[in-house]
Amino acid sequence: MKEVILCKYGEIVLKGANRGWFENMLCRRIRECAAFYGNFEVYRAQSTIYIEPKDEGADLGGVFEATQRIFGIIAVSRAAVTAKDMDSIIGTAIEYIPKYLAGKRSFKVEAKRSDKSFSYNSIEIAKLVGGALHAACPDIAVDVHTPGIVVRVEVRELGAYIHAGQLPGAGGLPVGSNGRGLLLLSGGIDSPVAGWMLAKRGVAIEALHFESFPYTSERAKEKVVALAGILAGWAGDIDLHVVSLTKIQEELKRSCNEEYFTLLLRRFMMHIASKVAGSRGCGALITGESLGQVASQTLQAIAVTDAAAGLPVFRPLVGLDKEEIIRLARRVGTYDTSILPYEDCCTVFTPRHPKTRPHIARVLAEEKKLNFSALAADAEETLQTIKVSAEF
Repeated sequence: MKEVILCKYGEIVLKGANRGWFENMLCRRIRECAAFYGNFEVYRAQSTIYIEPKDEGADLGGVFEATQRIFGIIAVSRAAVTAKDMDSIIGTAIEYIPKYLAGKRSFKVEAKRSDKSFSYNSIEIAKLVGGALHAACPDIAVDVHTPGIVVRVEVRELGAYIHAGQLPGAGGLPVGSNGRGLLLLSGGIDSPVAGWMLAKRGVAIEALHFESFPYTSERAKEKVVALAGILAGWAGDIDLHVVSLTKIQEELKRSCNEEYFTLLLRRFMMHIASKVAGSRGCGALITGESLGQVASQTLQAIAVTDAAAGLPVFRPLVGLDKEEIIRLARRVGTYDTSILPYEDCCTVFTPRHPKTRPHIARVLAEEKKLNFSALAADAEETLQTIKVSAEF
């Protein structure tokens, strides 16, 4: 029996004259993913993308799971394909669907006839297939109001497709359809979730991690690489850039008022990140900040640090509390890695009493104690790039 995967997409259908461009981007992402599992053909018709195995070695189950993490898809189904005649449809349904009905108390059949030349209408198809399935599985009731599972029959131009148990996709827009952004990726819970949320809106992700070796360990960097790998499973391959802040932090400790360490460090981060983003064609910075969560995330502190950025700064978590962020981190799959006990650079020189409502003039006065441009340029020279591939 021939089996394919059907991918349905949502808001792409609203894109008007640009719709084909979005569809092509989504197909390209699916092809990249499917190639990991074998030889597949990916094509689209009637607001659906089809993934068809071309040989027995193709892992359809692997692709089915992976497509649920591709942004732009709202629903995914494994479907049997058959000829467009009623006997074939009924016969295929009786052979293919009972395994999906096992353990269910009730079902119903929904039909959609996209090919209007087919001689049976949707209601007739649903009644005939539903009756045949009930006769084949008499212990499972038919319930058209609150069924345990819905069996779907779609009669399309390319054939008839029968499936059950449609699963939700990741939603959103295809990665890359809204430009590129540079994610400031720490080893914590928040920043990977922020990258995931922007990737869901079609932003291709690059990442920048700030380290403080030897104050932070090699294992702390390995943790961040692992987080980038998990995120790449949703967003595609990621270039992870690593910059050392060690000299900057040591100079801050020598020269500046301790209360301003975090604010001054974050201004360096924004400045350096803007330079890296510009060199990589990224149109915005992305951070995991949530308003009021820590001292550097008050309205006044954010205004001070943003003043050092040369690009828009997106904060998709700004209105979420920690529990909401943790729930998202579990969904993304980054939570268990994020809570591994390896420090990042922000925790190494944390002031005992950080300023929460800073005045920009006072911050700039502290900053004048440093050779800001030279320190930033030296840090930029430490940049290393790690290619992180998607872990499907």
